[in-house]
Amino acid sequence: MSGNVGDLSQNQKDILEQFKNTVKDILKPEHDDYYVLRWLRARSFDLKKSETMIRNDYAWRKQIGADTIREDFKLPEVLQKYYIGGFCGYDNEGCPVWYEPFGHIDLKGVLRSVKKMEIMKMKVQQMEKIYHYFRTAEEKGHKVPAQIIIVFDLDKFSMKHLWKPGVDVMCDLITMFEDHYPETLKSSYIINAPRIFPIAYNLFRPFLSEGTVMKVQILGSNYKEVLARNIPPQELPIYYGGSKNDPDPRCTNQICFGGEVPESYYVQQITDLSGFTESTIGRGSSLQVDYEIKVKNSAIRWQFKTDGFDIGFGVYRRTKDGRQKAGDMEAVMATTRVNSHLVPEDGSLTCRETGTYVVRFDNTYSWTRGKKIFYQIEVLEPDVTDLQMPRSPSQDSNNTFFDTVSS
Repeated sequence: MSGNVGDLSQNQKDILEQFKNTVKDILKPEHDDYYVLRWLRARSFDLKKSETMIRNDYAWRKQIGADTIREDFKLPEVLQKYYIGGFCGYDNEGCPVWYEPFGHIDLKGVLRSVKKMEIMKMKVQQMEKIYHYFRTAEEKGHKVPAQIIIVFDLDKFSMKHLWKPGVDVMCDLITMFEDHYPETLKSSYIINAPRIFPIAYNLFRPFLSEGTVMKVQILGSNYKEVLARNIPPQELPIYYGGSKNDPDPRCTNQICFGGEVPESYYVQQITDLSGFTESTIGRGSSLQVDYEIKVKNSAIRWQFKTDGFDIGFGVYRRTKDGRQKAGDMEAVMATTRVNSHLVPEDGSLTCRETGTYVVRFDNTYSWTRGKKIFYQIEVLEPDVTDLQMPRSPSQDSNNTFFDTVSS
């Protein structure tokens, strides 16, 4: 991947070589020095912390399917139409610019229409597309800085955007960017910040690295002039002080400005609970349900909802006899907090190995509230044909998004 390696001290060069040798088992041919340095720089050239970070990323990429998510993930229609943002143009050095008109998003409507994981996958897909753009541009002989600019437009931002489930999703997205796409941000501009901005910033600040904080600029009423100094007029929408018009001053062909989500997109709640198991998970505790998988490639399928609040959910495999904590088991699907009180959760996974699998509902993060949950889980064994010729279910390819990146 192209990028500026920069001047390194002799000590940093030595650490770079040592780090490449330490993690060579997970590096790919396209992982050049610039890629490797991202992880070292994110952890101030601490070898142990950098190795932990890149290996955690390697495991996460397998779990979320990052390597194939550009083709595999089909973006829900409601996110295409109502989730704000988009890449539009390039700065003076050729870095793509992402605009995020956050004050225009209907957070409640979005989170009542899709699962949080679908939002996470949408963001991963966007990042994988931009990284694909970086790689292909280099292969074609074009020197492209492997960083992006983000413009956060807080016009119309209000207290309604600080709705806790929405804030939780935003914090999870920030954590994902920090943990898995370090040193990708070149700079970030915050414009049209309202008076309540300090409240919002205090909520998100703990999830930002010091390096990221140093790249954030809060602009005043002269923000159009500042943007125009860093982004060529032909690359900057008229709405933000440039001359780009596609097909209107806001360049809405490339930047989604959201809007109120119609209730027709809302996911229907589960009303018939016959066949569901009801349980209350105490504050600071968890519920673990074991399933013995005797046939390889069997599937575990689940559906559940909670009353009033979110819950953590994950699937693990026991590596030894007896009860084990989540941290001592093999994470088949690591625990993630889900808004199952807004959108019922359903899904499945294929068990590649036999053994005891643990479906885990996690409330250990909440020391103030117990959670009531209704769940239905079943194990489906493959038929004879599947055993003879296992194959993955086909998935629809996603519609093009930011075509200049994905092509």
